[in-house]
Amino acid sequence: MNKVILIGRLTKDLEIRKTPNGASVLNFTIAINRVGKAQPGQPEADFINCVAWNQTADLMGQYLGKGSLIGVEGRIQTRNYENNEGRRVYVTEVVTDRVEFLESRSQRQSSQQTGYYDQAPSQEYDQTQAPSDDFDEEPILDIASDDLPF
Repeated sequence: MNKVILIGRLTKDLEIRKTPNGASVLNFTIAINRVGKAQPGQPEADFINCVAWNQTADLMGQYLGKGSLIGVEGRIQTRNYENNEGRRVYVTEVVTDRVEFLESRSQRQSSQQTGYYDQAPSQEYDQTQAPSDDFDEEPILDIASDDLPF
C-alpha cells in the first residue's frame, strides 16, 4: 500500500509548466510543522516535494499562492535521471491524487497578518487525468536543470 496524506503550507508561489504534449505539471513544496520544537519559540518543519498534473495543477496555480494551507492526498514515487554532469540523481516526491484547499484567500491574508491559522475546509479537486502506472513511458518534462532544487 502506498498512500500519503499531508497538511501543510506552500513554501513559494506556484509556477505551472507544460509538457511537450500539453499536459500541465506543477512541482511544489509544502512545509509541515513537527510536533516537537527545536528551540523554544522555533517550530521544526519538514519540507515535502510534491507534483500535481493537469486539472489539479491548473486549479492550484489559479487559486493558491505562497503560504496557502492545503491538504494533499497521493502516493510516494521515486525516479532518477542523469544530470548534465553525468551523475545519477534520485528524486522522491508525492504524486498528488487529490488536493484540498483548506482556507479561503481572505482567511490566508488575515492569518498572515495576525499569525493565526484557521483550518476551515474549502473546495476539493480530484486528479482525474494524472499519468498512471499503465503507461510504458513517463511523460517528458520541459524543465531546465536550473529549475531543479538540487
